[in-house]
Amino acid sequence: MRRLPALTATAALAAATLVLTACTDASQQPSGGSTGGSDDASAAASFDPSTVGADEEIAALLPEEIAEKGTLAVGSNTEYAPAEFIDADGTTPVGFDIDTIHAVAAVLGLEADIQSAAFDGIIPAIGTKYDVGISSFTITDERTEQANMISYAVAGSQFGVAAGNPEDFDPENLCGTTVGVQTSTIQDEELADISEQCEEDGEEPVDVVRYESQADVTTNLVGGKLQAMYADSPVTAYAIEQTGGEVETIGEIRDAAPYGIVVSQDDDELTEAVQAAVQKLIDDGTLEEIFAGWGSSEPVVDEAELNPAE
Repeated sequence: MRRLPALTATAALAAATLVLTACTDASQQPSGGSTGGSDDASAAASFDPSTVGADEEIAALLPEEIAEKGTLAVGSNTEYAPAEFIDADGTTPVGFDIDTIHAVAAVLGLEADIQSAAFDGIIPAIGTKYDVGISSFTITDERTEQANMISYAVAGSQFGVAAGNPEDFDPENLCGTTVGVQTSTIQDEELADISEQCEEDGEEPVDVVRYESQADVTTNLVGGKLQAMYADSPVTAYAIEQTGGEVETIGEIRDAAPYGIVVSQDDDELTEAVQAAVQKLIDDGTLEEIFAGWGSSEPVVDEAELNPAE
């Protein structure tokens, strides 16, 4: 079974405390569940990138082509609330990742052009269709073999079940269970490995039910089609808020690890510029402000590292 790296206790605690209070009536609201929020909550959580000024020294690091274009083409799977999703208006990407990349672009004197994409199609298109990618990408050795990744926050993985755990789901005994995930996430990969191990041990495999959007995962959990869901810890916390308590967490947060902004390995200039911009946002407190708008500032890292090892 492939596991993500266990970070320091401080990092794990940071991931564990990301309990988000900025719930909205956005398109990621699970159908069939009640909401605990409003459009006003959504507006309050939205970060205004106009409050971030361009840093001429950092902007000077940009490749000439991007500087002249004036925009940063960003690939993001806008189906993973509260990191990146479409707001109640049906068109506007919002979330802590979206706010983060808007702020990065502002430091670079650019506008972020957010383009919704399939999660597993973003990294292969970096450097061609997209300048950068941001979509709750956990930094792994497999991904850094394909692209550069710049850390900005930490999260873990956590199971969620219907309130009261009516299926008696045990996160320590996964063989034979039915668990929903968003396709191609770290949780999808981990459960596939666990399922394979179950079969090798002569037990029933995990029935991993894959959905294109996290909202569909949550909806089907509440609707009784799944025993559990498995997602990044902030996403599971957000599902609890969005369903008005029809979902609850079970077990501990597993394998806290950093998220990374993705940049092409062939573009040293853009990589350096984005890394410097992220570090500036960490140092001046802007990144903490962004995450605080979605419930917690504690997941923000101290250093924007390039390709930190697992």
